[in-house]
Amino acid sequence: VQLQASGGGLVQAGDSLRLSCATSGGTSSSYSLGWFRQAPGKEREFVAAFRWPTSSTYYTDSVKGRFTISRDKSKNTVYLQMNGLKSEDTAVYYCVARLNWSVQYYNPGQYEHWGLGTQVTVSS
Repeated sequence: VQLQASGGGLVQAGDSLRLSCATSGGTSSSYSLGWFRQAPGKEREFVAAFRWPTSSTYYTDSVKGRFTISRDKSKNTVYLQMNGLKSEDTAVYYCVARLNWSVQYYNPGQYEHWGLGTQVTVSS
């Protein structure tokens, strides 16, 4: 599975951004998808996940109520709608995929496929 993320940019605190991740190759409909992020000097952090096949969604506490992960099967694309952005959301955001699902969905080691990151910078 190949992943291509886009939509990052420079915004002000309180603004919104929508990240997109186009998937291709493999049996992409059987994959759970998600987003991780990594800020300078910090470890890679789980952000959100979309579970196959239940379509359940999972978020890290710091983004609950502000971020929404969704999937458009017809376009083979997963989105991360980010509202109310804060300076602490500044990071490189990575789209990820794994076959089926893992109960350790928050663990980056559970994902077989990673896209190149897209930079999100939030100025305060």
